[in-house]
Amino acid sequence: EVDLEERLHELDLRSDSDIPDVPPPTDSTPEILKRALSGLSARWKNWWIRGILSLAMISGFFLIIYLGSFMLMLLVLSIQVKCYHEIITIGYRVYHSYDLPWFRSLSWYFLLCVNYFFYGETVADYFATFVQRREQLQFLIRYHRFISFALYLTGFCMFVLSLVKKHYRLQFYMFAWTHVTLLITVTQSHLVIQNLFEGMIWFLVPISSVICNDITAYIFGFFFGRTPLIKLSPKKTWEGFIGGFFSTVVFGFIFSYFLAQHQYFVCPVEYNSETNRFVTECEPSELFQMKKYSVPPLLQAVLGWETVNMYPFQMHSFALSTFASLIGPFGGFFASGFKRAFKIKDFADTIPGHGGIMDRFDCQYLMATFVHVYITSFIRGPNPSKLLKQLLILQPEQQLSVYKSLKSHLVEKGILQPSLRG
Repeated sequence: EVDLEERLHELDLRSDSDIPDVPPPTDSTPEILKRALSGLSARWKNWWIRGILSLAMISGFFLIIYLGSFMLMLLVLSIQVKCYHEIITIGYRVYHSYDLPWFRSLSWYFLLCVNYFFYGETVADYFATFVQRREQLQFLIRYHRFISFALYLTGFCMFVLSLVKKHYRLQFYMFAWTHVTLLITVTQSHLVIQNLFEGMIWFLVPISSVICNDITAYIFGFFFGRTPLIKLSPKKTWEGFIGGFFSTVVFGFIFSYFLAQHQYFVCPVEYNSETNRFVTECEPSELFQMKKYSVPPLLQAVLGWETVNMYPFQMHSFALSTFASLIGPFGGFFASGFKRAFKIKDFADTIPGHGGIMDRFDCQYLMATFVHVYITSFIRGPNPSKLLKQLLILQPEQQLSVYKSLKSHLVEKGILQPSLRG
């Protein structure tokens, strides 16, 4: 038997073409679809399988939207766990980590620790009133970061104790693989949920724009594609890329118009501690109130309109759609490079015709980060409601101190009349 240390040294010196093969995924297409499409060529068979499964997934997505914000959060968590599993499994197979002690257990343990940290932060931030009423939760929230660090430190120590002679390098390979996977999946899915709390529209428009771009780019490339776009993805064409861009911008603009009319989609998601439910009721902000805009002179001659009525959010949807169609695909290119590096066609065979869950959400994670940065940079301002929730957590003497300081400040600014001193 070849010494493991020598095998790993050889692995370091190999080129990409020498990476050991990963077993190809099996065909998970339902038998009923195979029989129905048996007379078609492989190209058209794949087209129909992708189309039918895409419609099924979109229908399921609309059903979950109807069920509410909590179900959407569960969906994001489920997708995160599955994507993590697919990437970890690839590393497990590529590096033949079958004999590594505790590797799989530690990988899932670290996933649990990181999720505990991020979701605990969300609970403390958005459910302060709920936490305040339950003493057992107050302890967990008060020392949340210390508990999170202690949990991670336990896993770290377990990893160090699991180090075995002649396995060191491989174990550190997989330790790094696990942490990079956590960075890609958990942190990004947390940002998706943060965007959802800003209002469901900030969740739906970006995700739908990526889905629209993926579908329309595929359609334009399938029927009109002639010019290769990038070597990492030979099937991607400039025709599909350009057609996807214009289709996504139009879709985002129209989709935003319909969503902006409903409180259910535009109001921030908040937890009502009295009813123990998530609520989306508010007075819509200026972003979602119809305004009149002057049409640029150049377009007036073409459209014949001097003014146009639209929601300000539709202008923001243009930025979101542009990113989804021009920069978002680079997440897919990155995933293609990753798969080529390890000689795999798809991350898994979960969805017939599409591959794994990660194959469908490789662009979504990049989009989630952009939306979060966009909101914090250009949209979000001071939130009196959230500040009030934080003040209610303080001790009575602390609340009184804040009240006196605020009152003194308002008097100095001339907002309160001197007669109200006392």
